[in-house]
Amino acid sequence: MGAIGGFHGRKLEAGDQVPVGSPFHGGAGPDADTVPEEFRPLFAREQTVRIVLGLYDHRLTAEGLGNLLNSEWKVTPVADRMGLRYSGPGVTWKEREQPFGAGSDPSNIVDAGYAVGSIQIPGGTQPIILHRDAVSGGGYAMVGTVISADMDLLARAAPGTSTRFVAVALDQALAARKELAERRQNARTALGASH
Repeated sequence: MGAIGGFHGRKLEAGDQVPVGSPFHGGAGPDADTVPEEFRPLFAREQTVRIVLGLYDHRLTAEGLGNLLNSEWKVTPVADRMGLRYSGPGVTWKEREQPFGAGSDPSNIVDAGYAVGSIQIPGGTQPIILHRDAVSGGGYAMVGTVISADMDLLARAAPGTSTRFVAVALDQALAARKELAERRQNARTALGASH
């Protein structure tokens, strides 16, 4: 969106050839010519995405939080590297007097920073998950954050993908990140690449 980076300052187009990093082993390719099946990504039509709740999950009603965590959500066609919009049963917010400068939407806050993977619910009912190219701050409450180990799941989710959000503790999120790093290293080893 900021016209920074990309491929020659633009998005990829048919016929583009993109270098994928430096060669392995001083110029030689990897020992294997195929990624073992166990390391290939899945492009499932149903997925479970782990989230850490907060900073503003306390603003949701019990029903709203229950809908977020216990319902099926579908990725809409409004999805790209900035964010993925979901449709589903909606959430509800606790009544409150909006703070000065926050606006009238129940999910409005006075501005805050957004982490990659933040779940915000502008308009008060349908979630948007901010992805890699999203803005870094704004005025919507973040009710949770997708754990880093599951961000690639979102990138592979096509419109219509059925998604369930599962709350995990921070130590589980850190363990999943470590597990993903080990899996990536095992994939490199399987290809005969040490780095």
